[in-house]
Amino acid sequence: MMNKTSGNLVVVDDDPYVLESLSSLLMNFGYSVRAFLRGGDAVAYFAKSGGDLVLTDINMPQMTGIELLEAVHRHDREVPVILLTGYAEFSVAVEAIKKGAFDFIIKPYDPLYLFHAIEKGINYKRLLQIEKNYKAELEETVKQRTQELADTLRMLTEMSTEVVKRLTAAAELRDEETGAHISRIGMYANRIAHFLGMPDGFVENITLASAMHDIGKIGIPDSILFKPGPLNDLEFATIRKHTVIGAKILQGSAYAMLRMAESIALNHHERWDGSGYPNGLRGTDIPVEGRIVMLADQYDALRSRRAYKPSFDHETAYKIIVSGDGRTLPGHFDPEVLRAFKELATQFDDIYSGLLDAADKDVPESTPSWLRSTN
Repeated sequence: MMNKTSGNLVVVDDDPYVLESLSSLLMNFGYSVRAFLRGGDAVAYFAKSGGDLVLTDINMPQMTGIELLEAVHRHDREVPVILLTGYAEFSVAVEAIKKGAFDFIIKPYDPLYLFHAIEKGINYKRLLQIEKNYKAELEETVKQRTQELADTLRMLTEMSTEVVKRLTAAAELRDEETGAHISRIGMYANRIAHFLGMPDGFVENITLASAMHDIGKIGIPDSILFKPGPLNDLEFATIRKHTVIGAKILQGSAYAMLRMAESIALNHHERWDGSGYPNGLRGTDIPVEGRIVMLADQYDALRSRRAYKPSFDHETAYKIIVSGDGRTLPGHFDPEVLRAFKELATQFDDIYSGLLDAADKDVPESTPSWLRSTN
């Protein structure tokens, strides 16, 4: 004897005796059955309450079994529909399968085969639901993991910013001008990199990394760093070492931003004509980030008061960089970086004067908030 099973069935047959006997048989084996003499009533019920499987005769007035099949599938494409017929016409069976019938059974049916077909159909529906639930759970998991990844990346970005702020804090403690200086260098470098069409990742990295260009000065004695008069040769040789010291502080990182910071610390005093330090690099042998920060640093140094010099106004600083003054020459700068400076000169003045802040529409989105205001 067969084991009793379960499932919600919709059974349709226009012959009340067949419908009653079939329904009783199915209920006796544990199925929940809703029986209908007309296909339209069955469709109305199914549209409202659904079901695990539909079992219907083919040849019925008003709505045939194939029409009922199509109507049911308009509401739920996944529900199995088994068609019953007393006429074994091959063309009818082919048409039923083409319309999406799950199975096609000839009357008088074998009860064992009928139960087998129903169980197969119900299991098929349940497997589809399991698959649908799995896909939904998978999509939710992917969504959750994506959000976690975004949160992690945001945390890493914030951590990178925190590292920059803490590393440069050491320099700020020694010079009250340094804090504003490093903020401005980041904005100058950001603007030049954008103008030169550098990739977004490069622009983002140089905006942060340029703030650490002078980190090596923490290794320079105050007596030299803040000497009010000209430096002698030995003192000048000592202060030049801040490039190498800074690179050593930052070397060996696995993070692109800190690797760029190492490069900038080492190369931001190299000159296009080869007269810079510490390695006397020339032209494109100097990494582009070093060439950008070299000009940005030079401009801000000219604008800023130092122990050994007064501050210059924008016009004077611009003229010195573009035309030279004997000590600073146009040949010191990468021609493309110099061209960018000429085009962006007004913005450089605004950045130094604190006229560009977080509310300014021209400030690139990649600029970190702590670098957006220079006041």
